[in-house]
Amino acid sequence: MQLYDGVWRDSPPAQEEIGADGRFRRIESPLREIIEKDPMARYAAEAGRYQLWVAWVCPWAGRTLAVRALKGLEGVVDVNYALPGLGSQGWVYEQGPDGERPVGGYPLHKLYVEHDKTFTGKVTVPTLWDRKTRRIVNNESAEIIRMLNSAFDDLTGNALDLYPAALRADIERWNDLIYATLNNGVYRAGFAGSQEAYEEAAHGVFDTLERMEQHLTVQRYLAGEYCTEADWRAFVTLVRFDTAYHGAFRCNLRRIEDYPALSGYLRELYQWPGIAQTVRLDAIKRGYYELVDRHRIVAIGPALDLERPHGREGLPGRGIWTNGN
Repeated sequence: MQLYDGVWRDSPPAQEEIGADGRFRRIESPLREIIEKDPMARYAAEAGRYQLWVAWVCPWAGRTLAVRALKGLEGVVDVNYALPGLGSQGWVYEQGPDGERPVGGYPLHKLYVEHDKTFTGKVTVPTLWDRKTRRIVNNESAEIIRMLNSAFDDLTGNALDLYPAALRADIERWNDLIYATLNNGVYRAGFAGSQEAYEEAAHGVFDTLERMEQHLTVQRYLAGEYCTEADWRAFVTLVRFDTAYHGAFRCNLRRIEDYPALSGYLRELYQWPGIAQTVRLDAIKRGYYELVDRHRIVAIGPALDLERPHGREGLPGRGIWTNGN
């Protein structure tokens, strides 16, 4: 599903990203500008100026919602949530960018055409929209969460830092592994067009989960004592795993529930103030099963309890790094 020279073309999900060898290769996001603290910058940090377009089902959008909550940006950066389902028009919203409510909803691809009448590429979430210039700033989640982490600090006074300089080497080491083999790995398994491609991706997923399990048995967080960006990038896949990827994407060797340290870690992150409100397990399950099942049948399980005690208190941990301490 993407635009070609500004014209919308409906196609099966991920069709353009599956090669002749059956392997899924994610297309890089093309819109990569940034919001800055400098009031003279083209995209200056201002309250109420920017809007995130997201979908509950999407883990990449989930990253941005998690960081928005952690940084207390609910009153600074607005959010528009997609309607359930991914139909012939792609992501569709109840409201358009100016609050209009068109009959049948507002397809996200119209926003991309407003940004560039000749745009060619995927229409994806999250998308960060600037109301002032009527432009898309960025649609790469990894870069959006970095902006949310620091660009608005002078407005909010929030000193939490998910990407502290002292921990960046460890953060990036985990990011590189988890993105390739877990965040994207579940998609490589789910969208695989051959048995070989599927098994290669699925085994990579579980190799990484095992490595994380061993690490988190003795460490509270991925980068050690501090909860960082790396943890939240992992969280959005872990929280969807048993509900969606285990069944819909055939990542069914084990569940997160089968890993003592990982399952406790997942529950700790889920129970962090503000995070549970960024997760809709019902929408996640429905979205993935409808994506892969032509009859749109959604599994009745699993029954998950992410509110039960996580048991991680005995491990050394200092929460999130705070600048100035």
